[in-house]
Amino acid sequence: MDKKNNEFLKRLLDTFKIEAQGHVNALTSGLIELEKAPTAQKQLEITEGVFREAHSLKGAARAVNMTDIEALCQSLESAFAALKSQEITVSTGLFDLLHEVVDSLGKLLSATEGKPDSSEQAALTSLMERLRDAASGIRIVRQEPTIRAQGQPLPDTEPLKPDTKTSPRGIEIPPPTIAETMRVSTAKLNPILLRAEELLSAKLASGQRVTELEELDSSLATWEKEWRRIYPELQKLRHSLEKKGARSDTGSSQLARLIEFLDWNQSQVKQLENKLAAATRAAERDNHSVGLMVDSLLEDTKRVMMVSLSTLLEAFPRMVRDISRERGKEAELVIQGGEVEIDRRILEELKDPLIHLVRNCIEHGIETPVERQQSNKPAKGTVTLAVAQRNSHIEILISDDGAGIDAARIKAAAVKMGTVSEDEATKMPDSEALSLMFLSGITTSPIITDISGRGLGLAIVREKVDKVGGAVSFETHPGAGTKFQLVLPMTAAAFRGVIVRVAEHLFVLSTTSVERVVKVSKEEIKTVENRQTIELNGQAISLVRLKDALELAQQNTASSSENSLPAVVLHADEKHIAFLVDEVIDEREILIKSLGKQLPHVPNVAGATILSSGRLVPVLNVRDLMKSAVRVSAGTAKSAVVSAEKKEGKKPAILVVEDSITARTLLNNILEAAGYDIATAVDGVDAFTQLRSGEFDIVVSDVDMPRMNGFDLTAKIRGDKKLADLPVVLLTALESRAHRERGVEVGASAYIIKSSFDQSNLLEVIRRLI
Repeated sequence: MDKKNNEFLKRLLDTFKIEAQGHVNALTSGLIELEKAPTAQKQLEITEGVFREAHSLKGAARAVNMTDIEALCQSLESAFAALKSQEITVSTGLFDLLHEVVDSLGKLLSATEGKPDSSEQAALTSLMERLRDAASGIRIVRQEPTIRAQGQPLPDTEPLKPDTKTSPRGIEIPPPTIAETMRVSTAKLNPILLRAEELLSAKLASGQRVTELEELDSSLATWEKEWRRIYPELQKLRHSLEKKGARSDTGSSQLARLIEFLDWNQSQVKQLENKLAAATRAAERDNHSVGLMVDSLLEDTKRVMMVSLSTLLEAFPRMVRDISRERGKEAELVIQGGEVEIDRRILEELKDPLIHLVRNCIEHGIETPVERQQSNKPAKGTVTLAVAQRNSHIEILISDDGAGIDAARIKAAAVKMGTVSEDEATKMPDSEALSLMFLSGITTSPIITDISGRGLGLAIVREKVDKVGGAVSFETHPGAGTKFQLVLPMTAAAFRGVIVRVAEHLFVLSTTSVERVVKVSKEEIKTVENRQTIELNGQAISLVRLKDALELAQQNTASSSENSLPAVVLHADEKHIAFLVDEVIDEREILIKSLGKQLPHVPNVAGATILSSGRLVPVLNVRDLMKSAVRVSAGTAKSAVVSAEKKEGKKPAILVVEDSITARTLLNNILEAAGYDIATAVDGVDAFTQLRSGEFDIVVSDVDMPRMNGFDLTAKIRGDKKLADLPVVLLTALESRAHRERGVEVGASAYIIKSSFDQSNLLEVIRRLI
């Protein structure tokens, strides 16, 4: 019985968490809308809605004995009741506090077991007291709570009665149940979708059997044509034997028996032909029927897996509000088309790209209110996220009305990273320079912080979009803003692919990346700057053998001796490369499968598919393939040379400046283990003395230190002609916006908060800056 009770309570708690998360999301969205409400009447309507959400969550929490959540909801109800009765008015401080409470509800939901310690319970009590004070009109002072689990029950609360109706005879009628929807775990849905997708292979195999039967039927048709051609001769021979007397001698007798056999054989083949024709027609009907059923099942199953983008976007307005306030900016997020549906698997991959792009709009696009007013713009910037369905694809536009992207700053960042030389940057067109944004490590941020400046955001965007078979593009206008466009498939897995052969190997290329297939004669191949090229539409494009790009073993093939060879012209990122292959076999529908968690990224390979013949064939990653082609044609990459030079040279030297011996020892151990030479200083004065007498590649410094703090040390380094370019990383507990801005003003290269310190994060920043 205890086991059954425990299982029941677990299921009840799981159900509560799903329901409660919906209420928390609704509260967050409601607060965002309330803060933007233009009129008192609209504020009243929204307040009523969030009041009901808090009340419903309180009742659900009471049912599963989640007393901390119940208590917080009771405090929320009091605040919303005061707003409804106009006993208090809305203000920025009140909204900060209300968001703080909703955040705490989310933390409590994520940790529904265990008892809080005394400090956590004290923080929870303090938060409720502040909310009650706010509801009473007392001035709000913002604090940061640390809450994780349930606490003590709240006194003086009324049990929540179910919503019932009474019939004319006084009999209570229970509320109607909703049978149209049900909650099903995605863990149960995923295997069903995978099995349904596997049926696509069965459909393709069925089509292959029909093709094979048709080929047999064609062979018999050829035989029949030959039989009709020879039949008159056989008839002449038969008539000749009849005139001579068929049984007159042994030879004639044998010939007569042979003619009888041929007649019988022709009859048997005719019957076989009729049976084969009937079997082919039946196979065609079955193939058509199976195809319709598989397509219908796949379509229905995919619809089950489709979710609206609003499920992902509902947290974005709050994110925009928080980042804007943190950066001293004013920005509003406008969402359009959030009801458009997309495959949940694609949506999961889409989360990080959208977060990066929206953050970039605020961090790099939207200006401060003062800067916007100086440019005759409204003080509050606008970030727009618009979603639309275009046939079988989804188009997402993320735009801002900010400052736009400065191509000169992109070029400078690329030169600093060693991606291009100064001479190349000077000659590079702005359009080409702007595309460098998508390379890892390229950033225009003046300082590395917890959310920007690492140059990884746009690289992640492109990687994720590529992974789901989409494309990303952008346009920017100085002073007017920037717009990013994502074009994504609505569903995952199936797509059209071109099958090519290299020696005995088969590969699949996505049809969307294939611009054309051409025949290339050896006379058409030219060498330009030690690279093979062909002319296409009046322009020279690189020509690479696919086997070289894939580093396949050299083999002599029949096609290599031919004068004309097939080539597939691929395009990505507005670049075109032609790949020589031995044969272009076919274009067909392909079901792509990942290589599993054990092989998360194999160079040049996006996944694999099973052909109708049962053969397993790799699906190539076109963007990876084009990078490999560039390496093949250009020789050893510059980055590899630089890396080799670093390995041969001495270890980089780091000066660690920290007044705490514990923190100093910890940093020393981390950095020495990573292969760096370490020197330490106890404050800014000690550090600057060592910098003047020694040679260092980077400084990692605390801020709050005696004699000379980290800000003053950084400013002194920037003011010294010899040390001005030395990278400085400030690792500090000071996390306010004012302190971050101070770090930018003095010229810090990175600003890392100790509360979110992670050694891999620090090492990655150091590697980027050295």
